[in-house]
Amino acid sequence: MKIIGAKMRLRAKLCYFYLTPGPSPLERGAKAPFFSPLSAEEGPGGWFCQTTRNLISMKFGVVVFPGSNCDEDAVHVLGQVLGNPVVKLWHKDTDLQQCDCLVLPGGFSYGDYLRSGAIARFSPIMENVVAHASAGGYVLGICNGFQILTEAGLLPGALLRNSRQRFICKNIYLKPESGTALLTAGLNAECAYKIPIAHADGRYYADAETLRQLNANDQVLFRYCDENRNITEAANPNGSLENIAGICNAQKNVFGLMPHPERAAEAALGNTDGYEILKSFAGALVS
Repeated sequence: MKIIGAKMRLRAKLCYFYLTPGPSPLERGAKAPFFSPLSAEEGPGGWFCQTTRNLISMKFGVVVFPGSNCDEDAVHVLGQVLGNPVVKLWHKDTDLQQCDCLVLPGGFSYGDYLRSGAIARFSPIMENVVAHASAGGYVLGICNGFQILTEAGLLPGALLRNSRQRFICKNIYLKPESGTALLTAGLNAECAYKIPIAHADGRYYADAETLRQLNANDQVLFRYCDENRNITEAANPNGSLENIAGICNAQKNVFGLMPHPERAAEAALGNTDGYEILKSFAGALVS
């Protein structure tokens, strides 16, 4: 049977899933829920195999540093909740196991000695993380992972001590900003997402020129806001410049944010806003 259509990633392999016109799958005895006709733009008379949707996914690798404490949360949500292939990568590993997206989780890598993320940046695996990102591979840093990415030079700016000089652990609201970055492009721009934070060094800082470039290039992923999406000083929990809660690099394949979407991804927790963020991200990676 001739296969036509757009390329999609099937467990890290590029495949085609559209079927050519001819006798429909239903006429061949296939069950209706598994096939749907293509649109006129996709190819009139063709059919799409719905069963492949469960197989289309990105392989995630969660990097574990000494002191990481959100790695299990990330593995659980990406794997068990979202249904993606996911593996743990120890900080001394050099094999990335053909992962499509690397996740640097939250925690206190190396006890946050010197500066948050300053020592983890020199872990053996980071050389390959940098190479992966430089080659266009996806990297997501959450909280301590965001700090590590700035220390490694994969994201601009720095995360400084919170303005009130204390650890903050509470729910905040995020307004999606970038319409071109994969992490936020699929989110509802009219929604304020309630996501927990837990950090002492989350105050985003960058010089004036870097801030100008971030805004001009649509690299700001999220800003802290109130429940009505108002970006105010009162809604800023840590003193971040311009209420910035997350950014991406200029190439838009490296992402960092201080809030923890993996901690708000199941109904049992009373909050699924984080699920919406991670589901949108995982889906965008294979579109």
